[in-house]
Amino acid sequence: MKITVFNGSPRAKLGNTNVIVENFLEGARQAGAEAEQVYLAKYKINPCRGCKTCWEKTPGKCAQKDDMAELIDKVISSDVMGFATPVYADNVSGTLKNFIDRLIVIGDPHWVKDEFGECRHVLRYEKPNRLLVFSNCGFPEQSHFQVLRLLFKRMARNLGWSIMGEVYRAGGALLTSKDENTIPFIEKYKQLLKKAGAEAVEQGRISEETSAELEKPLLPIPNFTDVFFRRVNQICDEMDLRFK
Repeated sequence: MKITVFNGSPRAKLGNTNVIVENFLEGARQAGAEAEQVYLAKYKINPCRGCKTCWEKTPGKCAQKDDMAELIDKVISSDVMGFATPVYADNVSGTLKNFIDRLIVIGDPHWVKDEFGECRHVLRYEKPNRLLVFSNCGFPEQSHFQVLRLLFKRMARNLGWSIMGEVYRAGGALLTSKDENTIPFIEKYKQLLKKAGAEAVEQGRISEETSAELEKPLLPIPNFTDVFFRRVNQICDEMDLRFK
């Protein structure tokens, strides 16, 4: 099994999203998968122009000369594709959105109907056919991923792919915390991510039990949201004082 995760964080390896993906992929590799994380911030990806050249004149090939052709080769050589992004304005990052829009080249202008009778485009390639999703946000509530949960459900439908698993992590800044009291809990979460990666390879999906564990707060303390809320505002106040 070949898994390729496309990380849309502008911070690439320095981002909190990277912590999630790398630990998941480590578990997948230990279970026998070939796994790669691609940092989209390192590539030149122009916005889609909607010219439909890739459908009408040069099927499967974009008219633009940037790095997207190299990335498409990575896409269609993978069994499983992953999207990874921080939450920006309740949505994916602009970097990942450009990449997603440019995936039009793997589609065909012909239509088919899905099992519910809803129209979608035909796909040009047999692979990939499964999807993984990873995201983190700064806020402490898991409710901030409502838009992404629906977005990727619809994307999977449009692509005709099955979703192997979704990992959404609120309070994402804690993933790179240097606080000695926090680190043990982050290490426990990383082990859970590795378990999820192994399950995806061995079972074809992240188990419901592991998914439920991944949804729990990073720190098992009473009133986690309120504590996190107060601490963030305290940090903001300290920043205000430094710059006045």
